[in-house]
Amino acid sequence: MHKPLPRHRTAQTGFTLIEVLVALAIVGIALAAVMRTMGVMTQNNGKLRDRSLAMMSAENRLNELDLEPGAPAPGGQRFACPQGSARFMCEQRVDLLKTGFRKVTVDVYETDDSRRLVATLSRVLGRVQ
Repeated sequence: MHKPLPRHRTAQTGFTLIEVLVALAIVGIALAAVMRTMGVMTQNNGKLRDRSLAMMSAENRLNELDLEPGAPAPGGQRFACPQGSARFMCEQRVDLLKTGFRKVTVDVYETDDSRRLVATLSRVLGRVQ
């Protein structure tokens, strides 16, 4: 006696190779986009930290001028103003206003040889008595 030949199924279950490759391509593109976004967020976080530290340096300088006796002389000066682990260079300008007040502006640069302005802060100081 002969055994009947097994019939081949025409309906298959599972995924075809093409479907798997398309799914992997989609997942790969999505992961690449996520990695790019994370890189940009990390970079922006560093810039925000630097800007916050630079603003603290400028505020510190203006507070020092408030506490010093007398008023700062008109003109400009450049000095190091580190804050935390960041090494900044500050540039201070004092302008005499017509009202007798003095406007002090502190610009904070990334380093002493850099012209990349990180932060700037101004304050008007009271009249000299």
